[in-house]
Amino acid sequence: MGLMMMRRRSGIIPLNIAVLILLVVGLEIQTCMSQNISRGSFPKGFVFGTASSAFQYEGAVKEDGRGPSIWDTFSHTFGKIIDFSNADVAVDQYHRFDEDIQLMKDMGMDAYRFSISWSRIYPNGTGAINQAGVDHYNKFIDALLAQGIEPYVTLYHWDLPQALNDRYNGWLSPQIIKDYATYAETCFQKFGDRVKNWITFNEPHTFSIQGYDVGLQAPGRCSIFLHLFCRFGNSATEPYIVGHNILLAHGTVSDIYKKKYKAKQRGSIGISLDVIWFEPATNSTNDTEAAQRAQDFQLGWFIEPLVLGDYPRSMRDRVGKRLPTFSKSDVALVKGSLDFVGINHYTTFYAQSNDSLIGAVIGDLLNDSVADSGAVTLPFNPKPIGDRANSIWLYIVPQGMRSLMNYIKHKYGNIPVVITENGMDDPNSIFIPLKEALKDDKRIKYHNDYLTNLLAAIKQDGCNVKGYFVWSLLDNWEWAAGYTSRFGLYFVDYNDKLKRYPKKSVQWFKNFLASA
Repeated sequence: MGLMMMRRRSGIIPLNIAVLILLVVGLEIQTCMSQNISRGSFPKGFVFGTASSAFQYEGAVKEDGRGPSIWDTFSHTFGKIIDFSNADVAVDQYHRFDEDIQLMKDMGMDAYRFSISWSRIYPNGTGAINQAGVDHYNKFIDALLAQGIEPYVTLYHWDLPQALNDRYNGWLSPQIIKDYATYAETCFQKFGDRVKNWITFNEPHTFSIQGYDVGLQAPGRCSIFLHLFCRFGNSATEPYIVGHNILLAHGTVSDIYKKKYKAKQRGSIGISLDVIWFEPATNSTNDTEAAQRAQDFQLGWFIEPLVLGDYPRSMRDRVGKRLPTFSKSDVALVKGSLDFVGINHYTTFYAQSNDSLIGAVIGDLLNDSVADSGAVTLPFNPKPIGDRANSIWLYIVPQGMRSLMNYIKHKYGNIPVVITENGMDDPNSIFIPLKEALKDDKRIKYHNDYLTNLLAAIKQDGCNVKGYFVWSLLDNWEWAAGYTSRFGLYFVDYNDKLKRYPKKSVQWFKNFLASA
């Protein structure tokens, strides 16, 4: 227990006291669930918006000089996408952005989080700038601002230019740091006079593990025993190399922005991290410590170098020489390079120590990150932790939001937080009539209950949360799940010219955002 500590500005909080704090918070959660919430309940200046990504929304993959990305390649590879679809058209926001911006305006949203496609700016990853791509995003940003909607721009949402993957294996090479910095600085130069909120990366933990450990996302690298589709990679080392290069790339870009652009442009730099909240499967010491290690290998992996200057001690101890090290100059570059942290939070899992033989075997078969952490994380124990949405991983546990916000507050000095994604999905089925698909009462309850817990974290617990972005404005192409999953506030009819229809949740948000 001596090494398991939670930090705050004025000192350190022992883990057992921190756990007690979170348990007390948990006892209060049931009382906050009955409150009526409104926009006026939140602090002045709190930002509400919706979120998206270029590859899932834009389509137009071969228009106006855009180059291919690793996700173009991956989605066109047989067996990678569950419904054999691709995102060549997606929801066609490239051509329909004026219509979609009007939908946001009508709802009363303050902001829109979207990503820029690297291969629209640099079709080959480097070299000549594609002016048509710059022109598109200039028009898009101007259209948002004309409607009073603030752009929050993600520089990298998984769609690496294929040329860089072909040239030097992309994020596995330190060369990527220089090329990403060039791309990012180009965005600062072209758009930074109007964009004040930059997110360097979306979910580096997800694409490090899914892309380079288990091979379920682009570029599909892994070396797991019995994996049928991976023919190259090293699951024991590559995720950590990729993660390290991402952190150095973030630090480099943050440094460029602060030295050359921040004084004039007055913007801020953040990163969006995927965070499942973990509850110990039992009250045993083993499971409590397993839950902490699971969080170290998820959130801690990326936030601790950025806030504290190094990887979590549990990662250093358990991964050993496979985990890269930071030089003194690296630490100076990376530590303190965040103005805010974006949190993508959807669900809560149980965490259990895999110190048993069965647990170790499960960990080894699932993926190396699970085996390294010494924790098995699942949404049931044996009963489900909550009601399930459509996705097999998404269980509805609203109190996890409050617990997570308190964890970040106590462990990382109450750093400013923006909830950059939160939402739930329904199935896409030809057997569900449109009229029924628009009655998304489950989604309304989801957002009401998660926002209620977020509000309690802010008002009652003092958590420093600045904004909330719904995933997502529209139903869209959901990576390896293709079009089988519907996360949108608006229903997209894939069989009738991609028409947008408001679900019941749209009216709920209209009422919520209009209420004082």
